[in-house]
Amino acid sequence: MITIHQKAIRGHSKTGWLDSYHTFSFGSFQDPKRMGFGNLRVLNEDTIIPGSGFAEHRHEGMDILTYVTRGQLRHSDDQGNVSLISAGEAQLMSAGDGVSHSERNASDADIAQFFQIWLIPDEGAGASSYAQMTVPETGNVMLAGPASSKSLLTLRSQTTVRLVRGDEGSTTRLVDTDTCRFVQLIYGLAFAESERLSAGDGLQLPIGEETSLDWATPGALLLFTMPNERRNMS
Repeated sequence: MITIHQKAIRGHSKTGWLDSYHTFSFGSFQDPKRMGFGNLRVLNEDTIIPGSGFAEHRHEGMDILTYVTRGQLRHSDDQGNVSLISAGEAQLMSAGDGVSHSERNASDADIAQFFQIWLIPDEGAGASSYAQMTVPETGNVMLAGPASSKSLLTLRSQTTVRLVRGDEGSTTRLVDTDTCRFVQLIYGLAFAESERLSAGDGLQLPIGEETSLDWATPGALLLFTMPNERRNMS
């Protein structure tokens, strides 16, 4: 059954420097019905105030994809990677056996907004890796995917993550029924399953289901395509 993830029921945490919305359980937001979907474990939409950010912390066994939509982040990790990630760029950090990193707003004047996405790899062990790419400004783009795909960034699973853009009056068809898919609207207004979807809303499609999004305005979404519906999310 197709499930609508309404933005109004996402988890929400707000501190002095971070405003974060959680599609799936994360931090203090814990919902046993929202422990991820397929390889997709975390889908957060974050805003960081100027001059602040995530202090150094450690990850293991996850592919962590960051897509910046506004402002600029400063990345630093214990593998020697130091970089600036600007709006319109995507970063992939495969944590492998473990990596410590920090992500901070690089500006002292402007906010930074981005999607933080955790994807479960097929094999979590191994050396960590880091990559960063500029996302084309037009058309549909495969942000990340397996080594066999023509993606900007390489995941350690068969998952694909696409940036799909829609024009007013156009239709985005989701008809690959051999996979499970998750859609997250970035901006714009669309209709699916007689439901109105706007920025922050999500759409979950199990294997065997298909649907279409009809765009009422120009818009964009993230489309996750995964071979399996259920994984160990504990």
